[in-house]
Amino acid sequence: MKALGEGCTPQERQLEAAVRGVAGWGGNGIRYEPVSGGISNSNWRVEVAGADTAYFFKIPGVGTEMFIDRRTAHDASVKAAQTGFGAPVFAFLEEFGVEVFEFMEGWRASSNHDFLDRDIRHNALHALKAFNDQPPLVQTKTVFDMIAEHQRQVEELNGCKPADDAWLRRQSDRARGVLQASGIDLAPCMNDTLAGNFMLNDRRQIRLVDFEYASNNDRHYELALWFGEMFFTDEMELALIEDYFGQVTSQNLARIKLHKALADIKWSTWAMVQHAVSQLDFDFYKYGTWKHMRARSIINDSQWETWLRQA
Repeated sequence: MKALGEGCTPQERQLEAAVRGVAGWGGNGIRYEPVSGGISNSNWRVEVAGADTAYFFKIPGVGTEMFIDRRTAHDASVKAAQTGFGAPVFAFLEEFGVEVFEFMEGWRASSNHDFLDRDIRHNALHALKAFNDQPPLVQTKTVFDMIAEHQRQVEELNGCKPADDAWLRRQSDRARGVLQASGIDLAPCMNDTLAGNFMLNDRRQIRLVDFEYASNNDRHYELALWFGEMFFTDEMELALIEDYFGQVTSQNLARIKLHKALADIKWSTWAMVQHAVSQLDFDFYKYGTWKHMRARSIINDSQWETWLRQA
């Protein structure tokens, strides 16, 4: 671990500036080290002499201000903590765009393999639903808003676009039309349901972390994104939908299927923005290309037209 004042990389100096911004800490007896994980920011464990807990700092990555509203993220973190399914929030250093949490000792980031366990899947679903059922966040941003934002950013950055970009946009617009016509079911959503954003302890309890992309959005999108990230089977998804809504309807199924395609279009376009601006060692182009491929597989499904009618 490094002591405060020993930072030499840009990320370390950013962290040290944020640490110095915490009222009452001073500069003595503070040490830190990086925490692995995440593809947008750098994460850190910070220890303060005499404190009962260590702290988790998330330092914003270059360019993330293009699509992350830190005030909304903090609002979501607080609401998640209030459900009992979120990490305890220690401070929000708005000047730096940095949230500080109590370090979650005894918890680890889950993996896709963990979600093969039915109890873990459904515990995670209950955590998500508890957050989705909270009062509205300070920002509403639907998947349609996100896609449009990233498309503008790709244009401005002269970023990479797939050869069939016009066709993908047409299908996205068709899905938007039917979903908006039947009504958007707005709720607080994480909008980033990677396995690593579900923390797990040895009792298979769940805590949700990382609300940077949170906003009021359609709760069907929340489920669709999560299902897609987890690669659940159809049988698993049906059980989760019934647990979440109390029943499975053709409309719920159709809305989730459409949102799966929209989620992949959203994240593939986001990846092309990151490919243009990020300084992190991650192959965003490969990630985005894979997401584009999966969006095509959903849209080319023989039931796509049926889902459009049923949504």
